[in-house]
Amino acid sequence: MAFGSRLACTLLAAAAVVAAGDARARTAIYSYVDADGVRHYTDVPDDGRYRRLILSPRELTESGQHYDPRLLARATQYDSIIERAASNSAVEANLLRAVIVVESGFNSRAVSRRGAVGLMQLMPATATRFGVSDPFDPRENVHGGARYLRFLMDRFGHDVRLALAAYNAGEEAVERNGGRIPPFLETQAYVPRVLQIYRLLSEQARRT
Repeated sequence: MAFGSRLACTLLAAAAVVAAGDARARTAIYSYVDADGVRHYTDVPDDGRYRRLILSPRELTESGQHYDPRLLARATQYDSIIERAASNSAVEANLLRAVIVVESGFNSRAVSRRGAVGLMQLMPATATRFGVSDPFDPRENVHGGARYLRFLMDRFGHDVRLALAAYNAGEEAVERNGGRIPPFLETQAYVPRVLQIYRLLSEQARRT
C-alpha cells in the first residue's frame, strides 16, 4: 500500500478516535507504523511503539487556530503537492509536512492574527518574494513555502534548526542574535516542536 493510502486510512482512524472522546480529557495524539506499514493513531497510547505526534485539538497551531482532526484526516490530499515541492526545492517532504502540521494543521484557509496565510502560513511579503500569487492555493502556498525554506537552509549553512527559527521569527532576528535561535518564547518552542514531528515522520517512513 502506498504511503499516501496508508496515511489516509490511519488519519481517518485518528479522526474517529478524536471525535469519539471528550476533548477536555485529551492531552496529545500519538502515532506509530506497524510491521505492515499501517500507521496508527490514538489519544490513549497502550503500546510502547507509540510516539507523541501533535498537540491536542484544544491547543493551537501557529496560525492561532485549533487543530482540526477532520483536516488532518484529509491531509493526504496534499501528498502529491508536498512531494513535488520537496523534489523541486530539495527539501525533505517530511520536513514540509512537519512545518505544515505546526503552522496550520493542514488548514489551507488558515489566517493568523499577523496576516500569515495558508498551509505554510506565508506572510504577504514572503509570498510575493517567492512567486506566490494566491497564498490560499495549496499548490502555490506549499511550493512557495518550500522555496523559502530552501533559501533559509542555504542562508544558514544548512542548519535545519536555524532555518526553522528564521521561518518562524524572520531571517534578521536570527542574524541579530549572532546566528543563533532568537530568545523568543514562541520560536524557542516552535523549533523543537517541528523537529519532533519531523523526526517521528522520518522514523516511521524508515520502518515501512
